[in-house]
Amino acid sequence: MPKHALRTGTLARRRELSPEQVSCQSLALQLRFMALPEYQQAQVLALYAPIHREVETSAVATAALAAGKTLLYPAVEGSELQFRRVQGLNELVPGRYGIPEPVGEDWDPQAADLVIVPGVAFDRAGQRIGYGKGYYDKSLHRLEGAGRLVGFCYDFQLFEEIVGEPHDVTMDLIVTESRVVRVNKNIG
Repeated sequence: MPKHALRTGTLARRRELSPEQVSCQSLALQLRFMALPEYQQAQVLALYAPIHREVETSAVATAALAAGKTLLYPAVEGSELQFRRVQGLNELVPGRYGIPEPVGEDWDPQAADLVIVPGVAFDRAGQRIGYGKGYYDKSLHRLEGAGRLVGFCYDFQLFEEIVGEPHDVTMDLIVTESRVVRVNKNIG
């Protein structure tokens, strides 16, 4: 299936989710993620602020802060993402595209033990399709294959195979509400 058609169809299906479905499925996913040794061992996490019925991340953020972990969020700067530390979710303010973003000091994403990445579609080989602007792809290529990139998606967003492009960043681990796909066998 062409990338555009896959993106359009998957986004349409995500828009059909009720707020209750988003909340319930997101919580199941976040609990599954927080039970993983990768999360438990991580000291620095990069999360995203969800938009358009993406998988929620607030349970992870709250638990990470309570456990004394360092929390980073992305902010759009030009054509790339800059990651910045937050002490609480109240430090996120509407940024470009209306997405909540942090203000303050930039952190190198290489400082993160895990970078949680949203997407429109993923496959079992770690390929990811985003919204098409390439912010995560441009910003995270140097972390590819290092066992740090984690895709969050609903079950229906995980495909057997999607056609990626050379600029698409590949995930090491994908978490849905019902399963964990370990793409990079060196993680975990």
